[in-house]
Amino acid sequence: MSSNDVHLPDIGDFKNVPVIEVSVGPGAVIAVDDVIIVLESDKATMDIPSPVAGTVAEVRIKPGDTVSQGDLILVMAEAAATGAPKPTVTDTTKAGAGASANGAGVPGHAPGEGQAGYGSSAAAFRAADLGQSVVLVERWPSLGGVCLNVGCIPSKALLHAAKVIDESHAMAAHGISFTAPQIDIDKLRSWKDGVVKRLTGGLSGLAKQRKVTVVTGEARFVSPHQVAVEHEGRTRVIGFDHAIIAAGSEPVRMPFIPHDDPRVLDSTGALELDGVPARLLVIGGGIIGLEMATVYHALGSKVTIVELMDQIIPGADKDMVTPLMKRIAKQYEAIHLKAKVTAVEATPAGLKVSFEGGTAPASDTFDKVLVSVGRRPNGHRIGAEAAGVAVDARGFIAVDKQMRTNVPHIFAIGDVVGQPMLAHKATHEGKVAAEVAAGKSSAFDAKVIPSVAYTDPEVAWVGMTENEAKAKGIKVGKGVFPWAASGRSLALGREEGLTKVLFDPETDRILGCGIVGPSAGDLIAEAALAIEMGADAEDIGLTIHPHPTLSETIGLAAEAFEGTITDLYMPRKDGPKKAGH
Repeated sequence: MSSNDVHLPDIGDFKNVPVIEVSVGPGAVIAVDDVIIVLESDKATMDIPSPVAGTVAEVRIKPGDTVSQGDLILVMAEAAATGAPKPTVTDTTKAGAGASANGAGVPGHAPGEGQAGYGSSAAAFRAADLGQSVVLVERWPSLGGVCLNVGCIPSKALLHAAKVIDESHAMAAHGISFTAPQIDIDKLRSWKDGVVKRLTGGLSGLAKQRKVTVVTGEARFVSPHQVAVEHEGRTRVIGFDHAIIAAGSEPVRMPFIPHDDPRVLDSTGALELDGVPARLLVIGGGIIGLEMATVYHALGSKVTIVELMDQIIPGADKDMVTPLMKRIAKQYEAIHLKAKVTAVEATPAGLKVSFEGGTAPASDTFDKVLVSVGRRPNGHRIGAEAAGVAVDARGFIAVDKQMRTNVPHIFAIGDVVGQPMLAHKATHEGKVAAEVAAGKSSAFDAKVIPSVAYTDPEVAWVGMTENEAKAKGIKVGKGVFPWAASGRSLALGREEGLTKVLFDPETDRILGCGIVGPSAGDLIAEAALAIEMGADAEDIGLTIHPHPTLSETIGLAAEAFEGTITDLYMPRKDGPKKAGH
């Protein structure tokens, strides 16, 4: 085989595909990725790019011919495989509900979640800043992914609205009463959408400023150096030197639930705010389910939660979720722990739900059901096997500290590489992948990644939890400061909060922190920084925090561990450990 021969690359499971257009002729000078022929399958057209740059000597096919992978297309008089530089491709497609193979070998999708988040944008922008030619493939018309479009940002906008409603009710006990709020759902939805639009527009502007080429469509690997991107019935093949997979995740579906019924919601459907149901069942007492419960309760729904485990937010220590549990137990219609849903039947009167375990009834009927039982990665939805990328049975892609997959020039970040599935983790991973692809010595070596439930009160934690320490047999010391002793908390009328900091009893170094209360998600960053910096209890306790604030509860918790606190009477029996303290 001559090095000047150009053969049809892997285009998926297709053979004898008709040639509808030949874009070059003898004597034509072409660059890498110039379209040389156009094929047409049953459902899509495919632009086939040149893998080399040079001058065409012969064209071996014509319109009307049929071709398969490996067939000779062109003979080049002069060919240079290193022609124009290939771009870094950030593949941000992800399968939504109801994926199925279409004529071009790219998954087709029913409406639903199907885009990656800030990780892909961070990777693309960092690569561009380092001088790389970058193509960003995005399924949806707007950038930003699940987090910005149908996740973190719209949910926080609605949670802010819920907080305003709840605070207006709470102030009645302190002498300030308001009339019942009049809620215009359409106007509220428009405001939420406006927040999202402003941020997605900002990302598009940043892409233009950095000269990042944004390609709309669903991408699927067809070879170790090519992806096929399908959009509106046309497929474009893009070559790359490096690729960063940011394929994300999708909500887990339960087989016994009629997901096609519009009264069954996932997180995306819940955020569309298509009316407020009189009775709402939330399946899953994790972060997403509880945040949506917070919103719908404030808007007027009677909320029931069913959770399989013995506590809400199972990843957090029980003392961290207890204040939240006590508050919502008074507000919601019911919370069933150690219980599960076994069947959901769609009836004209509503969704009839069958339960098993805990305090749940045998059955009950709800106007809408929100399914929030977790997410699964999309590693199997991007044709990774065509590039040689290893994907495990669950859909995760293993990577090293440089975010490389088992194929050295292909990287992966975000939900698809493992827990925790958080946008702020993906962002840092994306920057590392871009830097390594650009030849820099970089690695993802974060000691901890904070988690936050933006409920009311908020629950946040970072580093080691007491549950984790117990499971691993690790001894920890702890300092706890109850917010009932915080002037700022009392002034807010919210004394249920708690700050807990865990320390290594031998070195006094901080190991973890948990906070429950208003703004816990903002406060947890100090503990994350302290862990990254290797701070000990003395460092934290001697750092002067402003008073009166909620942030000072972290310093006071450290003082409680040290035995130096004066805001509470908590003498240490063994006295201070450090000389001069």
